Amino acid sequence: MDEVIGIQAVRAALRDTPSLARNLYLMKGRRDARFNELIGMARESGVRYQTVEEAWFKRRDIEGAHQGVLLECHTRELADEQALQQRWAELGPAPLVLVLDSITDPRNFGACLRTANAAGVDVVIVPKRNSAPLSAVAMKTAQGGAEDLFIVQVTNLARTLTWLKEQGVWLFGADADGDEVWQSLDSVTATALVMGSEGRGLRRLTRSLCDKLVSIPMLGKVESLNVSVATGILLYEAVRQRRSTS
Repeated sequence: MDEVIGIQAVRAALRDTPSLARNLYLMKGRRDARFNELIGMARESGVRYQTVEEAWFKRRDIEGAHQGVLLECHTRELADEQALQQRWAELGPAPLVLVLDSITDPRNFGACLRTANAAGVDVVIVPKRNSAPLSAVAMKTAQGGAEDLFIVQVTNLARTLTWLKEQGVWLFGADADGDEVWQSLDSVTATALVMGSEGRGLRRLTRSLCDKLVSIPMLGKVESLNVSVATGILLYEAVRQRRSTS
């Protein structure tokens, strides 16, 4: 059983995946319009709900700002390689793919998913090992951006990257030592942006499979950006290019 916290994240879960929702808990003493909306959504979806004391939330030792609302739900099953291959043709001739390699911090993971949703990413690919789960913390950080994303969890990332290349997808890896600056992305065609962990960056094999390595100039004293910030910069460069040619 997973837990989704925060008004925005709970609203998105009730809206997009009501079949996974089980129990809704709301803090007593709060009956504003947003709480009433959640109650209405729960009733419509047949989800049980109840009001509880503030102490109930404290006993749960919840990580993050719950805003007086918590939704228990069944864990969402992510798609696998087979589902990706079956659905690939539906993504159109120039899909935009985000690959998150070894992003283990759930907040960074959630922030990347939020940005991916905003940028219209067609599919997010993560490895099964060494990757943050789609936990309550990640869902909360995504602020409703994770529910309707096509997220694929693969057992062998290198094999999946090779398969993408066979489908005509260009792989652009983000790397501090990349030979080309981020504006050199040519993302009008089928494109995958490959992001590595903050500490180590791209793994060696992942790096070697990329067609190009691009970097974001660091002009101050810091050596790198948060991975979610770097993801946003690169994704919106792709968006800019695609909008300028549409």
